[in-house]
Amino acid sequence: MSLGKTYNLTTELALFKKLTSMKLHPDASNGFSIQSYGEEGVVVNGKCQTGPLLLCSIQGPQKWSAESFESLTQASFDELLPFTPELVLFGSGKRIQFPAPHLLQGLFQQRIGLETMDNGAACRTFNVLAGEGRHVVLVLIPAMTPK
Repeated sequence: MSLGKTYNLTTELALFKKLTSMKLHPDASNGFSIQSYGEEGVVVNGKCQTGPLLLCSIQGPQKWSAESFESLTQASFDELLPFTPELVLFGSGKRIQFPAPHLLQGLFQQRIGLETMDNGAACRTFNVLAGEGRHVVLVLIPAMTPK
């Protein structure tokens, strides 16, 4: 019986200066994974990503158009349609905030599911699902407001 890819979780300094956060260590990686995350951003395959993030398990990280929860539109979620994921993981920042259902109509019409969680849970879930070979897209609203 194979349990698939596993992750060792530790709390060490991330690649951000003076930021203690959760650091994720994949046992084996052949795709995109998140090594650490914190309020300032995430580290994907060794590279720091700050600001709104769109991470496809197949195509890698890109900037997402939604700068904040308040700026979400249907077009923000429609950007995800060309990726044709099985599931979208929506990291809504430090705490869970559910988007209005009318913003998700494009995803629903294509029968693409969306799970809303805080950024930490979304990052951990992305690693598990991507590690299983699932075609998922992660979108994150920044947990820290820009100065």
